[in-house]
Amino acid sequence: MDNIRTDVIIPVYRPTEKFLRLLEMLGRQTQAVEKIIVVNTEKALWDAFPGTKGLQDRYPGLTVFHIAKQEFDHAGTRNFGVQQSESPFFVMMTDDAIPADTHLIQRLLKPFSDEKVGMSYARQLPAEDCGVIERYTRKFNYPEYKVTKAKEDLDRLGIKTFFASNVCAAYRREYFDRLGGFEEPAIFNEDMIYARHLIDAGYSITYAADACVAHSHNYSGRQQFHRNFDLGVSHAQHPEVFGDISAQSEGIRLVKETAGYLCRIKKPYLVVKLIWQSGCKYLGYLLGKRYRQLPLAMVKRCSMNRNYFLK
Repeated sequence: MDNIRTDVIIPVYRPTEKFLRLLEMLGRQTQAVEKIIVVNTEKALWDAFPGTKGLQDRYPGLTVFHIAKQEFDHAGTRNFGVQQSESPFFVMMTDDAIPADTHLIQRLLKPFSDEKVGMSYARQLPAEDCGVIERYTRKFNYPEYKVTKAKEDLDRLGIKTFFASNVCAAYRREYFDRLGGFEEPAIFNEDMIYARHLIDAGYSITYAADACVAHSHNYSGRQQFHRNFDLGVSHAQHPEVFGDISAQSEGIRLVKETAGYLCRIKKPYLVVKLIWQSGCKYLGYLLGKRYRQLPLAMVKRCSMNRNYFLK
């Protein structure tokens, strides 16, 4: 899949040095990127960051669009970015995901030599400042081995069949358009919702373990609660995607394996933090699944994306 026309689409909010490093690494890829399409939320925040000055002079293929915060939608904003592309393949990235080497795009595109593959996604490595628990979570969700997943794997893999992440993922435009793109509106999980539609349509998804980005977060318990509340909302809104498959068993397995790992590396005291964070995740998820039964004021306080509930 060498020299295939490929664009990269990046939603941006409050750009940082990581975003500049991302652009630098995209410019060094062995598989050239044709266009970098940035959809930035709030022009004032873009202008306030000194690193954005002169960016389009340094990267001629860079195009920047600005939207207001109330216009942002996880699906709609990305669909808008796709509409600005004319390439047969495109890569979705977040503004804090940094390619681990110069082969990221090439390795993401390689699985598309199989006509059944409609999406591939990268392995997420822990960033330098990543905590011990989150490091293990990265390893749990993004192992070292490549796998291609299809509809026949649903019984065996469950929700992992359509687990995929727009932190860094490549798409075949033909199938993306055929399936209607990301389903709008989306509070969260637009990548997995699309991935399930792709699987149900008879296509496949490849986890390209050799295509790597550095990406992780050190979320507090409170942040985990908000994030998983939105996860629960997305599950409640899409029973056709998540209704026939339980996500909780996979979460329990992660907690058990992480606790065992912490004990093996002689840091059992971190199990307390693990239990606290896991409890915050679970409570957020349970409330999110039942968001329709909660007062709107409470829903907005629980969500990471309060503007979603103002639409």
